[in-house]
Amino acid sequence: MSLEVENAIFDLLGRLAPGKSVSPEDVAKAVDAAGWRRELGKVKPVAVGLARAGKLRILRHNKPVNPEKFKGVWRMRLPLEDDQVPAADAPEADEAE
Repeated sequence: MSLEVENAIFDLLGRLAPGKSVSPEDVAKAVDAAGWRRELGKVKPVAVGLARAGKLRILRHNKPVNPEKFKGVWRMRLPLEDDQVPAADAPEADEAE
């Protein structure tokens, strides 16, 4: 995992109210404001690793999704007590998008 990306994720999320989220672009820009597009590809694998470890939630349509099976536009936030993350074998509701 990229420690710089991980630190940026938790730094940004630490400044937000509980339940608020950040985009992968926000994280990439925090790592390198001028060259953020080069950093963007590093954000997803780090976020997925953190989600697998239970330290982060991946969101689609503002709902937690299985970090192994998501596509499209996504965001991330810190876990909440009442989060229900879909099981690894459950189909994603928006896979057809």
